[in-house]
Amino acid sequence: MQNMKPSFEVVEPSFGSSFYYSKYVENANNMAHLWHYHPEIEMVFVNGGAGKRQIGSHVSYYTEGDLILIGSNLPHCGFTDTNTGNKNETVIQMKPDFLGDIFLGLQEIKGIHELFDKAKAGIAFGSETMRAVGDSIEMMDDQSPFERLLTLLSVLKELEHAKDYKILNADGFSMEMQVQDNDRINMIFNYVKDHFQEQISLQHVAEMSSMTVPSFCRYFKKITKKTFTHFVNEYRVVHASKLLAEKPISIANISYESGFNNFSHFNKLFKEFTGKSASEYRHELKSLIK
Repeated sequence: MQNMKPSFEVVEPSFGSSFYYSKYVENANNMAHLWHYHPEIEMVFVNGGAGKRQIGSHVSYYTEGDLILIGSNLPHCGFTDTNTGNKNETVIQMKPDFLGDIFLGLQEIKGIHELFDKAKAGIAFGSETMRAVGDSIEMMDDQSPFERLLTLLSVLKELEHAKDYKILNADGFSMEMQVQDNDRINMIFNYVKDHFQEQISLQHVAEMSSMTVPSFCRYFKKITKKTFTHFVNEYRVVHASKLLAEKPISIANISYESGFNNFSHFNKLFKEFTGKSASEYRHELKSLIK
């Protein structure tokens, strides 16, 4: 595992454009199954469906689609898979200065610059904003590069004024750090993603990071604002939330499939993280169970 490379994604603008735009139909975006990062700011619109958000040290489960703005070098995973049930997924990626420093300095654009700054911790927008901009985001697929740019500016202005949003990572969280830190934290995130159903040894993860256990614990808390144990448990609970919504199997089996080997411990943590029991959570999402 020590040689596992994190995924640094190279993003090329769409032909004739200053930013990248792509619309994926029926879960066709399978490129981003690993935690990865890039200097571009990324906007993702998932039209309907339910799935996992994995952005920075934040992990959660969304329903009825999603609209996300992800800051520069903030690691994240893809948002759809074969169980998501969405109509399509649209991805827009732009460099923080793609409009040019002079343009970003204009009074009319000041709010967009502040929006990009806020996106460093990841932003999830609510259903009202999704309804307001969703059609505009999707119709960019058929527009000329110039029309796309105008539409993107309009969407960004709408997001700037949105009231229904949530900052996903803790205050002060930012992955704009040294390259070796990006590589190290991505390696850790990907290891958790691949091994959360097993017992994860803190000693092993510390050794992977070329640190002692105390140094690793301090490092992880400094970067993510969470303890490593909290992060792993949260990841497991969110996976359990996904299974509760998507699979009609027993809650006991879901706890084991999510990496918990103690059912009572699972119940305690699930309620601690979500504010409700697993059975209450499943009841609320029963319409999603296939």
